[in-house]
Amino acid sequence: MKNTSQYYTRTAQVLHWLMAIIFILAWIIGFYSGNFLSYEVDGSFKGDVISLHKNIATTIIFLVVVRIFWRYTHPAPELPNSMSPVMKKAAHLGHLGLYFMLLALPITGCLYSWSVGYPAPVLYLFNLPTLIGENPAVTAVVKPLHIWISWAAGLLLFGHIAAALKHHFIDKDNVLNSMLKRDQ
Repeated sequence: MKNTSQYYTRTAQVLHWLMAIIFILAWIIGFYSGNFLSYEVDGSFKGDVISLHKNIATTIIFLVVVRIFWRYTHPAPELPNSMSPVMKKAAHLGHLGLYFMLLALPITGCLYSWSVGYPAPVLYLFNLPTLIGENPAVTAVVKPLHIWISWAAGLLLFGHIAAALKHHFIDKDNVLNSMLKRDQ
């Protein structure tokens, strides 16, 4: 299938912006709790903040599955002809990287939570089924992996935003508008 429109579907736009808000919020909360709170000083508050982080971040698992299905069945608009083949390839790889991060971060977060004996809650409504029990060996792997992936995802997101702004303000093409507007 080929998308002849210059805009993403309204569903794709809503999923994009909803996931962007959730991801950025979860990233900021995770960064804050991991770097500025201590169990010795802020014990129960840090636990509440981490619980908020998990309740928000786990929703990404569900949304990314819907988004991948939607993207597969509703192709993206063509990139501008003014983009070189190398830049088009870089854009494609960047998007694949973002999808990977959107899966890897909540998965490693859940594994980390389970491996230290805590649940993986979703929007304070229910817990994801616990797939592993407490396991310090798993914690030793998934904790740093979750942190490193979060930093890589943050950098990739920053690049994504910078590229969108470059397209809009410097190239003056339709790339950013394709995610903001729709066919009349």
